[in-house]
Amino acid sequence: MTPDELAELLRSHVREVPDFPEPGVLFRDITPLLADGPAFAALVDGLAERYRGTIDAVAGLESRGFILAAPLAHALGVGMITVRKAGRLPGPVLGVDYSLEYGTARLELRSETVAEGSRVLIIDDVLATGGTAAAAIDLIERSGGTVAGLAMLIELVALEGRSKITGYPLESILRY
Repeated sequence: MTPDELAELLRSHVREVPDFPEPGVLFRDITPLLADGPAFAALVDGLAERYRGTIDAVAGLESRGFILAAPLAHALGVGMITVRKAGRLPGPVLGVDYSLEYGTARLELRSETVAEGSRVLIIDDVLATGGTAAAAIDLIERSGGTVAGLAMLIELVALEGRSKITGYPLESILRY
């Protein structure tokens, strides 16, 4: 399947929900994609084909990034690193605070899960303002890993999150 064919298939499984979670927001719901076995398999297979042999680990960002990271790590035969929201990992952890569209948040990581010098792909479902992805980059690098790239299922282009990720390969399958 070509990248364009994959994007067309995936886009047909993303549901648009107006005014969620608040008025004026158009939410891109990936649950229909995840519920469709062949479409979800095509996503994982397409990512595996793209990154095979180029990474040593996949870092999934809580929570929907985990859904993408686990099968991709399995398909590639590499480990999965969990980048979690604050307070969800037993210590010691590295943490970083970052800005969201409507406030602040914190991500944490157990640094021993990142092998020194390992090439890590960061994956998540959506790139919006870029704060979460930038925080994950910081954590991976402070843990001794090298960020080999970022893969996002959806990029919300108008929010300009890509501008916070300069200097790293960043791929998004669907751009809205």
